[in-house]
Amino acid sequence: MTPDEVDASHCLFDQPWWLEAIAPGEWGEIVLEDNGTVQARLPYVVKQRLGVVALTQPSLTPTLGPWIANSSAAYATALAREHKTMSELIDTLPRFDVFRQAFHPSVTNWLPFHWRGFEASVLYTYRLEDLTDLDRIWSGFRQNVRREIRKAARVVTVRSDLGLRAFLELNEKTFHRQNLALPYPRESVERLDAACAVRDARRMFFAVDERDRVHAALYVVWDAESAYYLMSGADPTLRTSGAGSLLAWEAIRFCAGVSRSFDFEGSMIPSLERFFRAFGARQTPYLFVTKRNLKGRAADTAHKALTAARSAPYRRRLRRRPDA
Repeated sequence: MTPDEVDASHCLFDQPWWLEAIAPGEWGEIVLEDNGTVQARLPYVVKQRLGVVALTQPSLTPTLGPWIANSSAAYATALAREHKTMSELIDTLPRFDVFRQAFHPSVTNWLPFHWRGFEASVLYTYRLEDLTDLDRIWSGFRQNVRREIRKAARVVTVRSDLGLRAFLELNEKTFHRQNLALPYPRESVERLDAACAVRDARRMFFAVDERDRVHAALYVVWDAESAYYLMSGADPTLRTSGAGSLLAWEAIRFCAGVSRSFDFEGSMIPSLERFFRAFGARQTPYLFVTKRNLKGRAADTAHKALTAARSAPYRRRLRRRPDA
């Protein structure tokens, strides 16, 4: 299947063109067909390090996992078919030491994976499921969010013409403020941005004041079903202007014209969870499904130890400077 083909999908993140843009040459998929009609798909990205093979998902791809065509059969019959199809997908997976994917929220059945020794934990995102009534959405915001939006609107102007370089500069500042490197290569973002731009599936929002200072930036992507709050950034010296809230509202308003729902791609980090929840979005669970053999477990243990060692100086700095 070529990257430009439009394929059966429940989300833009598992489209071939998305995967080829963000993980060129590293992704594959299992496709089950019936008389030439796609009945199920399971895309994955293959990562190999020190002899350990991991089937996972790439950066900037919040969910992946299986897609199974809807069935018009009675519930019990449809569920049995889904179990059988998921088992076939699992059977067809290439050899791996680690499997690690976050399934789309629409995938609520993972029993066949459980029966085959996989494990799952629950993650949460926050979603506005219906963008048709913006007045209702506005009234669902917490008072402090509406206040921040009004305050920011007096200070900054929202623009969408500053380009990817300006966005990445601000995005990188957000990670540097936390003493972290940008978690994805700029080249990957550039490829993904180009692929989305060709398909009119992305937009950047910038909050700019009268001195041409960019306070915050937001990057959203979408398909017909949902828009996604994919990336953001803020100038650490201008974080009190409320520009982040204003950009989220402007993004929601824009996305109401191109998609049905808005997904904040919620974080399990408390401060980010509070921010997303304040927009009145619905807490939505989704599954993080994993499986590791002995080699995979050993590699994960070693990786965690290395990560802890690398982050120890930052943790010590935070203990010395609680306000950092």
